[in-house]
Amino acid sequence: MKIPPKMPHLKGFRFPREIIAYAVWVYHRFALSTADVEYLLAERGVTVSRETIRQWVKRFGRHFAECIRRDRPRAAEKWHLDEVVIPINGRKCWLWRAVDANGDALDILVQPRRNAKAARRFLKRLISQFGKPRVMITDKLRSYFRPIRDLAPGTDHRAHKGLNNRIEGSHRPTRKREKLMGRIKSTKQAQSFLTAHDQINTIFRPRRYQLSAVSYRHARADAFNLWNDYAAEMRA
Repeated sequence: MKIPPKMPHLKGFRFPREIIAYAVWVYHRFALSTADVEYLLAERGVTVSRETIRQWVKRFGRHFAECIRRDRPRAAEKWHLDEVVIPINGRKCWLWRAVDANGDALDILVQPRRNAKAARRFLKRLISQFGKPRVMITDKLRSYFRPIRDLAPGTDHRAHKGLNNRIEGSHRPTRKREKLMGRIKSTKQAQSFLTAHDQINTIFRPRRYQLSAVSYRHARADAFNLWNDYAAEMRA
């Protein structure tokens, strides 16, 4: 990724913002470890520690995710909701995720339970951000039924596992990351990291099978241009 070298230097940081933005990008886009990113930067003549890269990812990954959410187009009127188990520090927790009909990640929420209270909390969060959808598709988990009826009256709720393939694929990058990280230490860490990871992957993983080669290249170029713009907005 060629980020313009004339960007203003970040106050208080030894490395220019284009290097920091590049490190954050490759870490999320290619499911690399901080050690992998360290080697990529070393090959380019940049000597930086893994801990510094981890801090960049933690701090500026959130910045890029917020910019992507700010500029994203309006969510489609059909949502897919699902929950998947993730082990955190030896305990079983649940990652609640929602994507729209285009496959774009809407939001995630890490919770210790998979019940109606957890479903209601997640739905409130979604509706406060995006309003009420026309259709919600879930699996057959009964915990969804009453919260959807109470919070989104009039929404067509379709509880059918076979209709929810759109979101099943969205869990794969999370599983790859989970294996690479070894283990997740806290719900706060999981929430912070996966929120950024989902949003960054939204713009850098267009559905290639639906696009011609020319359209895919245009989508990729647009994603790079957006990333450069967001890098220019970085603040110390």
